[in-house]
Amino acid sequence: MLYFLGYSFNCFTSPDFNSEDEMQQLSMSTDFLVELSDGIFAKSEAGHSFATFSHQAVDFILATLKNILSSEREKDLVGEIIDSLVTRLMKRMCTVPEKLVTSDSGSTGCSDAQFSVQHLFRKLGNDEFIGQRVILVVSQKISNVSERLFLADPFADAFPDMHDNIFIMIQLLEFLISDYMKVWLCCEHINKRLFEECTRSILKARNDLQILENMNGLYVVYIERVVGRLARDVAPAAHQGKLDLEVFSKLLC
Repeated sequence: MLYFLGYSFNCFTSPDFNSEDEMQQLSMSTDFLVELSDGIFAKSEAGHSFATFSHQAVDFILATLKNILSSEREKDLVGEIIDSLVTRLMKRMCTVPEKLVTSDSGSTGCSDAQFSVQHLFRKLGNDEFIGQRVILVVSQKISNVSERLFLADPFADAFPDMHDNIFIMIQLLEFLISDYMKVWLCCEHINKRLFEECTRSILKARNDLQILENMNGLYVVYIERVVGRLARDVAPAAHQGKLDLEVFSKLLC
């Protein structure tokens, strides 16, 4: 049995799941993962224990999720739990640790703690139920930060951090799409509505970043690379009816 931060889990290493408490265990394991992330932000870096415990937590979440979804039980509640996890981890990935000392230029780039959370998203994204939700939240966040950057004072303290967050989020999109998109599209039960919503959200993020091209042309270069990769990977699915052809055509613009 594993004890950490007030949580106890006896299923991390067991293939047998009790159907009566699976939902509770899923919720607790997501809370556990978030609190682990809070710990590395307090230290500004991820230690060996974080890697060990977080990987166990991710494996448990993925196994439990697969088991619950295979029985078609309480999908709405599962969706709420996963949405909460993604939202909370996203907030942490876009947070600069308090102990991180900034340079005279005001920016140090993204911290090890932020990249550690990005890595968690990448591992969690192995399951399309989580991965598509991550893509949706990340692309929406890019649009939100883009709008704030457009109106922000470039000399404000928060400006360099928003700039760095744009890049770590675009990188995460590229990782998820290149690692998993083709696999997700082979899933028989892929959520077509969510898939199209993710695609539209990425296109909106691209449009919002294009407004910032004069501020930093790399924003557009990187997001165009993401859109190009997405277009290549989803082309077969679009012709098979898994993606609205109108949405697909916008990826090619």
